[in-house]
Amino acid sequence: TYRELDARATALAGALVAFVDREAVLDHLGAHVSKTKAFSVASGASFLLAACSCTVIPVASGLFFAGAGIGVAFIVLWVAPAANILALLYTGSILGAQMVILRVVAALLMAFVVGWIMSFAFERTAVAPVSAVAGATRRIIGRRELGLLGLILVSLLLPNYLGAGVSYGEKVGVWALLTALVAGYALVSFPRAALLGWLRETWWFVRIILPLLLVGVFLVGVI
Repeated sequence: TYRELDARATALAGALVAFVDREAVLDHLGAHVSKTKAFSVASGASFLLAACSCTVIPVASGLFFAGAGIGVAFIVLWVAPAANILALLYTGSILGAQMVILRVVAALLMAFVVGWIMSFAFERTAVAPVSAVAGATRRIIGRRELGLLGLILVSLLLPNYLGAGVSYGEKVGVWALLTALVAGYALVSFPRAALLGWLRETWWFVRIILPLLLVGVFLVGVI
């Protein structure tokens, strides 16, 4: 369970909240945005996130707390584990291309259904952000911060995308190297206050999600 709730995923979630401009996220994925547009963007991005159903929880939570609508967050929760590129490659190699197509279509259809239901049930009346009202253009994230998120994302995905011929020890070595690279980049590129803010957000996700995940996995195991 500790492995599944990957530290890299919670670090990515914390970075989304700490470094992404909330107003800009609201402009593109907020509750006031066209559901078709927001859901399509979330679904498309989810195909690239090779994460299991546990690892994706903090990522979707970070997106939600960064300003995305609850429907968008649930689409990421649904599509990323069910139809990411890695899962589709494995499905195609074992069950064939037809099953891949069916899996993609089913994941997208159900994701939109889930997104609409969650939005209807839990989303309150949305108010457009100031930037949307004024017609201003906001940058979602700065270059430094984008570099950090990119490195964390690579460290999260690359070990999963390594082929079957790569041993577990080699994957751990790749993970350790990438983790060191993330830490070094963060220490060199960001002031102490920004790093502390990132760590606070990351710890918040660990403290909130880990106990719920442990209880949930225990109950599923008992049942």
